[in-house]
Amino acid sequence: MLTALILMGALGLVAGVGLGVFSRVFYVYVDPRITEVEMALPGANCGGCGYAGCSACAEAIVNGEAEVNSCVAGGPDVAQAVGAIMGMEVGAVEPQLATHHCRGGVRADIKYLYQGIPSCRAAAMFFEGFKGCEHACLGFGDCVEACQFGAVEMGKEGLPIFYSSRCVGCGKCVEACPHDLIRLASLSDRLLEFNREDECAAPCKQTCPAQIDIQKYIELITEGKYAESLLKIKERNPLPLTCGRVCPHPCEDNCRRAKVDEAVDINRLKRFVADLELNSGKRNRIPCAPDTGKKVAIVGGGPAGLTAAFFLRRLGHSPTIFDMMPKLGGMLRYGIPEYRYPKAVLDWEIQGILDLGVEARTDLKFGRDYSIETLRLLGYEAIFLAIGAWTSTQMGAEGEDLPGVYGGIEYLIEMGLGNPPPLGKTVYVIGGGNTAIDAARTAKRMGSDVTILYRRTRKEMPANEIEIDEAIEEDIQIHYLAAPTKLFAGEDGKVNKMEYIEMELGEPDASGRRRPVPKKGSEKTVDVDNVIAAIGQRPDMGCVEMGETIKDITVTRWNTWEADEGTLQTKVPYVFTGGDVFTGPDLVVSAIGAGRRVARSIHLYLNGRPVTAPPNELRKPKKDTLDVEVYGVEKAPRLKPPHLDPAERVKTFEEVAINITEDVAIKEADRCLRCGFFCYDRILEAISKVA
Repeated sequence: MLTALILMGALGLVAGVGLGVFSRVFYVYVDPRITEVEMALPGANCGGCGYAGCSACAEAIVNGEAEVNSCVAGGPDVAQAVGAIMGMEVGAVEPQLATHHCRGGVRADIKYLYQGIPSCRAAAMFFEGFKGCEHACLGFGDCVEACQFGAVEMGKEGLPIFYSSRCVGCGKCVEACPHDLIRLASLSDRLLEFNREDECAAPCKQTCPAQIDIQKYIELITEGKYAESLLKIKERNPLPLTCGRVCPHPCEDNCRRAKVDEAVDINRLKRFVADLELNSGKRNRIPCAPDTGKKVAIVGGGPAGLTAAFFLRRLGHSPTIFDMMPKLGGMLRYGIPEYRYPKAVLDWEIQGILDLGVEARTDLKFGRDYSIETLRLLGYEAIFLAIGAWTSTQMGAEGEDLPGVYGGIEYLIEMGLGNPPPLGKTVYVIGGGNTAIDAARTAKRMGSDVTILYRRTRKEMPANEIEIDEAIEEDIQIHYLAAPTKLFAGEDGKVNKMEYIEMELGEPDASGRRRPVPKKGSEKTVDVDNVIAAIGQRPDMGCVEMGETIKDITVTRWNTWEADEGTLQTKVPYVFTGGDVFTGPDLVVSAIGAGRRVARSIHLYLNGRPVTAPPNELRKPKKDTLDVEVYGVEKAPRLKPPHLDPAERVKTFEEVAINITEDVAIKEADRCLRCGFFCYDRILEAISKVA
């Protein structure tokens, strides 16, 4: 027994000495931080970091081969924990989430019957797949199989559904899709995206100047997801309350539903979800990117300036709006009457933008109180000039400078400031645009008998159809094919008579409308108390007299600033322009589209990247996507929105258009055909053709 113990002890001693020697000879140092980093990682082993599991990722981080935020599954908390281990500070970054752009699904054309392996990648090997569109989802769910976090599933329409709350941005679904229709996008990516040539965009989205994803926000309405619908709108348009009231909705002009019965009331649905938030008194949270500390000056607080400020702030920058008026809003506040657009609504919308961290300075006029040089001295790295078009165009008629003759814009501005100009009983408004209609309906509410004088016919009137109809309902007379030639003063020096001449239409002019030609000997004279000239408006370029830098920006013969059409960058690299001061008087929604375009360009400039137009941009609607015939859709009447009674509404400035109820909104949203380029419902079309 004793011998055995001695032998075992000797063997243990020899083994210990041997292990000690071998450990010295074959020693491999393992950095303890690898274990710490691996413990901090979530253990998902998803491969989204590019390494074969969390152990390999931890080793790569410690060896300096991977960033401390390499783990896409863990998010910012894990990145900060790993950074602390590595002695590094980790800043906030925007998460990237998976999304797709296919609209077809089971509705897309079928080129041939596929009976092979039920895999998207396998199907794509045969003539790019069996769907008629080369970008169409093949529907076998390779992306679902690739996702280890349950963030994607195949919907009943044969399209993937992504759950942003579960998505970690690993990109495995992107790698799995053979048609490249899935992509990772951060908030900034989505905000800066413009219509693309290869995008499956519905005709309404192609036509919308703000490029809102119309069918998506309407689809969300049908699902009762009103807050999500509003957030989808605000990825393109920060002023849905405004557009829901004053936009002439060009999107509806190309709505495919009109080929069946009537266009979807897109604009009223936008107002519906925006009004829900307004009436709740609680704002939906608007996500913003991490702060960059970069300052941007925005000259002009109208729709273009407000939009640029909204998107620049969401991109993490610090915009300040400078405006010459007492309150922000531009022509939204001072050019649109209360009965169309209550200013309490505008105040709510503007405050929502300011609450994001946008600064505003009012009662400061560009070119009088400050210049570009002033803004640069204050530390602004980029400047957006959005001064609008605040000056009325002259009529060219003798006596138009007489007292009692007002410019249409000036008249509406004074009304907006609470200083209504005095009007007599008989008022003539000259012009056929929205400003003329607004001035006429405002004068009617001030107690005057109003006649609109327009030199063309109703067919050529540029005003919104609904505004013309409502003006006629309010007993406003419209005298077509007539133009003023001379105004006369009474004994008190004020205008009291107007001579006009009858017109006839000749050949089309540059606008595409037939040119009005005076009829000789048709002059007539009428008694007037006031004349409001609303034939056009233009920017006030008096600001070019202050400072040297502004003189480097070309002023065109149309009294607008010259800039690159795709980027809105001027010849001065850090100065951008857009809205009415670039295009001339245009739609509110066009100014909104310009504001987002400018925000994109400024974002590129501030980040030291080339300021270029959006890649592969679809600038004009594709005609072949607008002329698609629609089959197999049952007719359903368009909603009839309620309005105040004409006899009562002319006595007040209360809002004329009343919002729709939830059940009406859902019924109207159900009329949407969910169009893509061509997909609206190919199954019904095929059945219809066979029948």
